Amino acid sequence: MARLIILISVLFSFCLVIGCNNVDSGRAQILPTQPAVMPTAVIEQSKKGEADLVEQMAANRQAYRMGLEKLVQFYTKTGNNTKLTWAEKELSQLNAVQQYDYIVEAAAAGPNLKASKPISEADYLYNEAVRLEQQAGQFIVLKNDNLLRMALDKYNQLISKYPSSDKIDDAAFNAARIYEHFKDFSIAIQYYQRVYQWDPHTAYPAKFKAADILNRQLHRRAEALQLYKEALADISSSGEHREWQQYAETQVKVLQGELKPEDLQEEPIKPYK
Repeated sequence: MARLIILISVLFSFCLVIGCNNVDSGRAQILPTQPAVMPTAVIEQSKKGEADLVEQMAANRQAYRMGLEKLVQFYTKTGNNTKLTWAEKELSQLNAVQQYDYIVEAAAAGPNLKASKPISEADYLYNEAVRLEQQAGQFIVLKNDNLLRMALDKYNQLISKYPSSDKIDDAAFNAARIYEHFKDFSIAIQYYQRVYQWDPHTAYPAKFKAADILNRQLHRRAEALQLYKEALADISSSGEHREWQQYAETQVKVLQGELKPEDLQEEPIKPYK
């Protein structure tokens, strides 16, 4: 009996040793967790600035459009009506997609530029943009948004490439109106602000336009009130933009609580320009 007990004890001890060795060897076989390796392409992309990425996206977007336009021309010439329909439909859908300006040139340029000197290349860009804008608005009711975006791109190119041009305030005002058309009101305000920052004696009613967006679209009424007052003071000193005076004075009275909107016999007419 004693021998049996001793034999069992030896076998139990042997099993413990073998088991522990197996566990240890099993642990040794478990590879340590390796840190995740980021793909090289992702690393390179993360090093690029926002401007580089946006510029590449815009180039790709334009190349895509041009490719579809060439397909339309090709299938028109070859008489493949089925594929022509496909290409035209895809191009139409691309043109209908809302496009965003991820880099706001007016914000990037800052408030300290001065519209100071004539530059022929800037004048050419400006005239091209005006031509496209006029072409886009040849139908009073319906505007060609694609042409407006092309005009907007040229206005922004002018501001970016020729920051000392005497056309930067003109470009900013026209760009602001286009952004307003697209209901990008926050961006439109930035451009209107740049107009009178870049040219304090501007002939454009930029302060009135910015104040009106702040008031009626963004409901930032304290800022609107201050800007209406500044614009009215400019009228007193310069005599310009008299057509805005009555409208702005009414808005000031409403914002100051001196006049309630329901007390107005009719909505004051805002000048078109």
